[in-house]
Amino acid sequence: MELKRIQDFLPHPDQLAMKNENVKVTITLSKESIEFFKQVAKKHHSPYQKMIRKILDSYVSHYTKS
Repeated sequence: MELKRIQDFLPHPDQLAMKNENVKVTITLSKESIEFFKQVAKKHHSPYQKMIRKILDSYVSHYTKS
């Protein structure tokens, strides 16, 4: 399998704060990921779930434009 490097299109954690209509889901994430988002969220006085949502929204936005 050949690997291909892609440009980083994800926003910096500091840029993760917007409101959208949400749907509640259950998801299991790694402890490392949750700890990262909790630390950054605490630093910026923001909910970590909002940051995770923004990352996923950015991913979807990037690939739906293609």
